[in-house]
Amino acid sequence: MGAGRIIKVSGPLIVAEGMDDARMFEVARVSDRELIGEIIELHGDRAFIQVYEDTSGLGPGEKVVSTGQSLSIELGPGLLQSIYDGIQRPLDVIYGRTKHYITRGIDVPGLDHERRYEFTPHPGLKKGSTVDVGDILGEVRETGLIVHRVMVPPTLRGGALTRPPEKGTFTIDDVIAEIAPEGGEAQQVRMFHRWPVRTPRPIVRKLLPVKPLVTGQRVIDMFFPISQGGTATVPGPFGAGKTVVQHQLAKWSDANIIVYVGCGERGNEMTDVLQEFPDLVDPATGRPLMERTVLIANTSNMPVAAREASVYTGITIAEYFRDMGYDVAVLADSTSRWAEAMREMSGRLEEMPGEEGYPAYLPSRLAEFYERAGKTVCLGSDGRQGTLSVIGAVSPPGGDLSDPVVQATLKVVKVFWALEDQLAFERHFPAIGWLTSYSLYHENLRDYFGEHVSEEWTGLRTTAMGLLQKEAELKELVRLVGLDSLSAYDRLVLETSKHIREDFLHQSAFDPDDAYTRLQKQFRMLQAIIELHRACERAIEKRAPLGALLDLPVRERITRMRNLGEDDAGAFDTLLEEIAAQTAAAGGGKPGAEAPAAAPETGRPAGRKE
Repeated sequence: MGAGRIIKVSGPLIVAEGMDDARMFEVARVSDRELIGEIIELHGDRAFIQVYEDTSGLGPGEKVVSTGQSLSIELGPGLLQSIYDGIQRPLDVIYGRTKHYITRGIDVPGLDHERRYEFTPHPGLKKGSTVDVGDILGEVRETGLIVHRVMVPPTLRGGALTRPPEKGTFTIDDVIAEIAPEGGEAQQVRMFHRWPVRTPRPIVRKLLPVKPLVTGQRVIDMFFPISQGGTATVPGPFGAGKTVVQHQLAKWSDANIIVYVGCGERGNEMTDVLQEFPDLVDPATGRPLMERTVLIANTSNMPVAAREASVYTGITIAEYFRDMGYDVAVLADSTSRWAEAMREMSGRLEEMPGEEGYPAYLPSRLAEFYERAGKTVCLGSDGRQGTLSVIGAVSPPGGDLSDPVVQATLKVVKVFWALEDQLAFERHFPAIGWLTSYSLYHENLRDYFGEHVSEEWTGLRTTAMGLLQKEAELKELVRLVGLDSLSAYDRLVLETSKHIREDFLHQSAFDPDDAYTRLQKQFRMLQAIIELHRACERAIEKRAPLGALLDLPVRERITRMRNLGEDDAGAFDTLLEEIAAQTAAAGGGKPGAEAPAAAPETGRPAGRKE
C-alpha cells in the first residue's frame, strides 16, 4: 500500500502524486471519504485514477491510498436474484441504509456474509482424495432453478484433501475443506473467492459452438441465429427497439443464467426489468425468471467512469457460472455508453484522439470484452463444458452504422441484428432489417436444426430470404412502372413476401401467444407460407386466375396461425391440407398435383428440387 495526495481533479479523473508504489489497474481509496477509484495511467510518481463515485467537493491536497489489489468482485452463493451497481455493491442493501441515493464512500460487500446455506458435498470425496483446480467440492441450492456448484477456485492449487467437505449449514466465510498441494502448506477453501474483473477466468480450451441459443424470436432463430457461446450486436437508432430486443432475449432465451448489464441506460429501463422479471415465468420450468438472473445497474445518472466497471463485473460473474458448466448469456445495454465513458476519460487524460474523438484503443477494448465469450472446456477433472454468449446493444447517433463503435464491434462479433427506424415507424417489431442483418453461424448450426427440427430448415430459410430479396427488387420496379406491369409470378412474390413480413417476422412482445415461439412452430409457420406460395405457382402454371389465388380463404388462416398452440401439430397439418385443396380448386386440378415451381431468377416455372 502507498499513500499520496491529490494535485488535480478533472471530473471523474483524479491525479495524485507520491504514488511510487502504485501499479496499473490497482484500486485506490480517494480522500477521507474513501471513494473507490482505479489507477489507469502512471507517470513517475503520479497516478491517474478514474473514480467510480461522484468527485464533487474534492480538491488538491486530499490523501489517496493505493490498496495493492486489483478491482475484484466476490464470487459465490448469493449472486442470483441480485441487482448490483457497477462495482458489485448490492443496491437493495444500500437502499436499506441510505434510501433513494447512494452515499459516497459507502462500502458494502457484494455477497451476504451472514446468510447460511445448506451445503451438500460432492459424492466420493474423502480424506486423501486428490482434487484439482475447478473440481466441484459440493453444491448449494441457490434458487429453485439453479444449483450453485462450489469449486476449487483458480486462486488455489490442487492437491490432496486433508479436510474433506461435509454436509452442513455454513456461511460463505466458513472453511468447508482444506487442500494440501504437493510440497506446500494446506489451503483453506471457502464457498466464495475474489477475482479481478479485468482478467479472464482460465479455461482448458475453446470449442466450436454448434448449438443455437434459442430465443423464441422468429426473425432471430430462423434467419439470423446465434449459437450458445456466440457473439452478437444490436445496433439501431433511438426508438428502434434495442432495449425491447434485449429484454426479450433476457426473458425467453434458453440460457441457464442471464446477466443483464444496464450500462449508462436510463433508470426507467432498469425499473421495467425489476418490475417485470419477478412476475415472468420461465417457459421451460414454470419458475420465476428472476431466479436465474443477475442484474448490473449503471444508469445514466450514475458516475460515468463506473460504466466500464459494470461491463467487466457482468462478464466476470458470467464466466463464474460458465465454469460451473452452465450456459450463460450476457446482455449489455449499451456498449455505446461505455465507449462514451472511454472517450471522456481519454479526453481528460489528454490522449491523442482517434476517429470522432474516441480513443485509439477502442477496438481492442471491445475485442477483449467480446472475446471472453465462447463454448469452453472448463477447469476440472470431469471435463464439463460451459458456454458464454455475449449480446451487446449499440446506440450510434442517428442510427448511423458507420459510427466507430458499430464498426469496431462488427469486426469481432459474428451476428449482426440491424434495427431499422423505418420498420419501427411502421410498428414492425422486432425491427430487425432482414436485408442488412447477417449471421455467420448458419453452417455451425445446420446439423442441429436438421436433427432436432427438420432437414428442410435450411432450405426453407433460404427460400424465404430469396423471396424477401426479390420483393425489394420488385418494389423498385413498381415505383417506376406500376403494379399492373408485373407478371402474375412477380405479384405472387409480393403477396408471399407480405405474409413472411407480417405473419412471420412481425412478433408482439406483449401478446402471450406470440411473445415466444418454439423452433418447431417457427418451422411449421414458415412452411405453411412457402407451401402456399409453391401451390399458387402450380395453380398459375395451370392458368388459374391470380385474383382467385390472392383471395383464397386460407390466407386468413395464415394470418392467424401465430395463435395456434405450440404443440398443435394437427392444426398445421390441417392448414397444409387446406392450402393444397383450395389452390388446386382455384387451378382446376386435384390436390397434390405436381407442377414445376418458379425459378428465383425470373419468376417463371422451372424444375423444383424437393
